[in-house]
Order: sequence, then structure tokens, then C-alpha cells
Amino acid sequence: MFFTNIKLAEKYNYLNEKFLAAYDWLRNNDLKALEPGKYEIAGDDVVANVQVYDTLPIEEKRFEAHDKFFDIQCLVEGVEFFGVCNREGLTVIESKPEKDVIFYDKPEVYGHVILYPGDFIVVAPEDAHMPGCALTAPAAAKKVVVKVRV
Repeated sequence: MFFTNIKLAEKYNYLNEKFLAAYDWLRNNDLKALEPGKYEIAGDDVVANVQVYDTLPIEEKRFEAHDKFFDIQCLVEGVEFFGVCNREGLTVIESKPEKDVIFYDKPEVYGHVILYPGDFIVVAPEDAHMPGCALTAPAAAKKVVVKVRV
């Protein structure tokens, strides 16, 4: 799964060596067996974060975006409703530059994908995303989020 705008496809090379290292790591590791935590793939330019959590109702989630990193969000277990939209024009509700995250109010209209085990979505810095949402009811999930430096 891949989601982007054609303008961003021309701006970024989603097959450069950092992305290829991330895809290779995802393909060649037993993601189900990995313990939660941080795994370096290519120094601090490509880092995997293994997360175990319960999805939450959409009403409890908010959109976020990052300035310094792409996210490759790969679902390992469970199912997740994943909101996506362009961050341009969104209202900032909280900014944590030290953690490279900006949170936004939910827009009236946004897109979404449903992630199943093995699915991943690449989110560019220009994209806002709302991960970790329950599809129908909160449920256990495991995900690997690979951060790829811009």
C-alpha cells in the first residue's frame, strides 16, 4: 500500500537507499517476534519503532504530522482505521518540535485507509495522519513505524 500526492511523488524518491533499507528490514525480520522498542536500521536516519497498543475510538484520536521524518507505518497484528489528509490549512493544537510531532484538529473531511496485517502506508511530512483508530471497537494491535529522515 502506498498513498501520496503526485506533487510529492516528484519531490521525494520513495525508492532511495534509505527507503530501500527500511523495506528490506521490514521484509527480512520476524515482525511478530520483535519486542516493543527502538531498532536502528541505518543509524539515526532510518529507525524502526515497534509498538503494541489498543486502537482507540476515532473521537479520541487526533491528526499528527512530522517535519523531519517520513513514517512507514506497517501493521503487524490487528486491524486499524488510519486517517489521512494534507496538513495544509489544518489548525495546530499542539507542537512538540523536540519530538518532531505537530498535532492538529480533525478536519471535517478526510480520507482513510484500513490497514490489515502486512499492509503499510508511507506518510510524507506534508501529510497529516491519524493512526491507531479502531475500525469498529478498540482492539489489540502491533505495528512497526519506520522513521525515514527527509
